[in-house]
Amino acid sequence: MWGPTNKLGTCETCHGDFHSCPGHFGYLPLVLPVYNVGYMSHVVDILKCICKFCSCILLVETERVNFLKRIRNSNLDHLRKTGIYKQVVKRCTAMASSKKVVICSRCHYVNGTVKKAVGTVGVIHDRSKVQNTTSNEFDDTIYLKGSNTPAKLSPSVGPDKALKLFKKMLDEDCELLYLADRPEKLIISIIPVPPICIRPSVPVAGGAMSNENDITLRLAEIIRANASVHEALSGASVHNKSLGVLWDNLQLSVAQYVNSDVRVSDSSQQNGKRITGLVQRQKGKQGRIRKNLSGKRVEYTGRTVISPDPNLKITEVGVPIKVAMTLSYPERVSDHNIERLKRAIRNGTYVYPGANHLRKSNGSIMSLRFNARKRLAEELKLGDIVDRHLKDGDIVLFNRQPSLHRMSMMSHRAKIKHWNTFSFNESVCNPYNADFDGDEMNIHVPQTEEARTEALMLMGVQHNLCTPKNGEILVASTQDFLTTSFLITRKDTFYDRALFALICCYMGDANDPIDLPTPAIRKPIELWTG
Repeated sequence: MWGPTNKLGTCETCHGDFHSCPGHFGYLPLVLPVYNVGYMSHVVDILKCICKFCSCILLVETERVNFLKRIRNSNLDHLRKTGIYKQVVKRCTAMASSKKVVICSRCHYVNGTVKKAVGTVGVIHDRSKVQNTTSNEFDDTIYLKGSNTPAKLSPSVGPDKALKLFKKMLDEDCELLYLADRPEKLIISIIPVPPICIRPSVPVAGGAMSNENDITLRLAEIIRANASVHEALSGASVHNKSLGVLWDNLQLSVAQYVNSDVRVSDSSQQNGKRITGLVQRQKGKQGRIRKNLSGKRVEYTGRTVISPDPNLKITEVGVPIKVAMTLSYPERVSDHNIERLKRAIRNGTYVYPGANHLRKSNGSIMSLRFNARKRLAEELKLGDIVDRHLKDGDIVLFNRQPSLHRMSMMSHRAKIKHWNTFSFNESVCNPYNADFDGDEMNIHVPQTEEARTEALMLMGVQHNLCTPKNGEILVASTQDFLTTSFLITRKDTFYDRALFALICCYMGDANDPIDLPTPAIRKPIELWTG
């Protein structure tokens, strides 16, 4: 009915298998209605605005007609209609500020204060300020003689009474309260039962037993509480509990099915683990929205700690060789790279520079871990694709979270290092808002030539030196090396030949020839200024 229960079963509704059946909802009718804990504030607001006897809105007829004309104005937007609705609620609940009762203009029933019950899911209708309360009305506020439950002078508005009041409401009154649908739908009389695919059972002990999903456990509690209420209504004694207590248990079970944070009880624990509700499945960092829908899971990515390396260019990023051997780029075999890719295939997965997979032109994929790599290298043809290890110069995307602006993810060229951390020039710290006190960053490897081209031309560091906010320079020298550059280039700072030659070696990559300028002082020794 709800879908196949295992991978070998078929659905009785659509006759689909485990993979094709999307699942089907069922329903569980309740013996007595209960409040929806997610809409308790709306239920209380509506009950404050209507008569608790005839369900008419607590406005004088002239005010009612005036508010109705204003809210039906087609030129008003949502914000203005919401303001009119707040005026209606404020006018109907004038008792809250004046501490006076409100008399219905239709049936002249005296309405008391309506408020949410404390410590339970319910609504209180306090008529203690009513002066001329009849004896029958007073008797209705207490329990029968002989009951162990203490007397209550503020009777609660049960879900059944609220449902009757909402059903008697006029459509015009619903329009005044800015309700898009009938208010009786705020009361739960039928519980939706989700399909099995979103509450699967986890088999344990070789399939002899199973751990049920939290939603299934909640539904089992509701079924037991509903059955107890049904037995009590039929006249049977259920553990010497009154109908009111059993009804409260049903209300609590449904409330915790929706939101398990309503009230913590012994039944909300299962083997030391808290049972979650529908709301807990949706909200939070581990909820369906942030984890499954908004969250992204991608391949060909790595993450580790970052460290500085002033010897790297601002367009380069140091990649650990372990990461370079794990990540790969699919390179198509051509005349100019076939020999290099043959060597990569011979090296295989565990020797750098090597390759992880070979994709033949017929669509077959072969791992290069244990296969005959020499034979595969000799049989390599033009058009095959080799998933080779990363090498120097490959385009990668570098990202640090939180990604607050577009410069939080830029492209660099990989520089393979025999280290265990990502490294980059300190001048690029500012756009990433990074420091080296334990920060971690992510690397992504584009898998197509088009993606590599877009990353290089649009996301390259050399194309994002300035922020689009105000044109301020982002990639620049800062802090200690800027101060040092100022100090060593002063005119009153002198260097001998050995120190001056050492500083000149740091200016490039130590391979470029340097023509030393004429020294500022020749005798007694040669000295150069900054």
